[in-house]
Amino acid sequence: MRNNLIGVIAFLLYTTNTLICAVPIISGSVLKLIPIRLWQKLISSILDNCATTWVTINTWIQRITCRTRLQVTQHGTLTDKDWYLVIANHQSWVDILVLQRVFNRKIPFLKFFLKRELIWVPVLGLAWWALDFPFMQRYSKAFLKKYPHLKGKDLETTRKACEKFRFKPVSIMNFVEGTRFQSAKHKLQQSPFNHLLKPRAGGIAFVLSSMGDQLHKLLDVTIHYPGGVPSFWDFICGKVKQINVDIKVLPISSHLHGNYFDNAQHREAFQNWLNQVWVDKDKKLLELSAKA
Repeated sequence: MRNNLIGVIAFLLYTTNTLICAVPIISGSVLKLIPIRLWQKLISSILDNCATTWVTINTWIQRITCRTRLQVTQHGTLTDKDWYLVIANHQSWVDILVLQRVFNRKIPFLKFFLKRELIWVPVLGLAWWALDFPFMQRYSKAFLKKYPHLKGKDLETTRKACEKFRFKPVSIMNFVEGTRFQSAKHKLQQSPFNHLLKPRAGGIAFVLSSMGDQLHKLLDVTIHYPGGVPSFWDFICGKVKQINVDIKVLPISSHLHGNYFDNAQHREAFQNWLNQVWVDKDKKLLELSAKA
């Protein structure tokens, strides 16, 4: 009963914080329609600060209500003046709260590549656009077969959407598995890993192809829940005592840049590299599980 009461209070606090912080972000999205580059850059900076404040208040709520202990191990230094590609294993919606809390004010505000259709989602689409979330246009193989003249157009469109990040540091987040880990999915995939689904290389290859050499560093994040993977409700009710987070700061090597979608040799090399990252991540999870 006590935990459920804490959960209700926390949920109301999260909701209130979200509604209050959404007002300047949505209002700012209208101001960004003024087609003056310096003006738009200024408004974007202000809106990023609003989003950062939203995460900061959410963190305070977590510390007051659930008091979950985050054990963070960091290999390398972080700065909010650099450009990052962030990858992590995915087990629960709590992962996003953890990532926001760990990286808040340490690196640029986390942003996700979104499907172009999502820009039409009421309220949220406008907020994502205002916060400079990149919207990507992807064409299926069947579509390109019917309209071959559009081949490469999706990458070009996304690259143009990312041009604003050339002079503005950014952190692009990608859950490489493409979905949350579940035992049924793990079995269906026949995944060779103990605690992970198979990594999907196409997503981060698309990000790197779109942003070229603008992304300087890779943050390889491993999230581990010693007490078992929690639901969002478990987390806000204060049932999660500890979360382990391991962060590796790695350079993005030049060999990762290339034509992933049309060069078979580069695609194989890229997939081998990512698979090795996942082998190391699986070993880390086994190590953390043994200590739990």
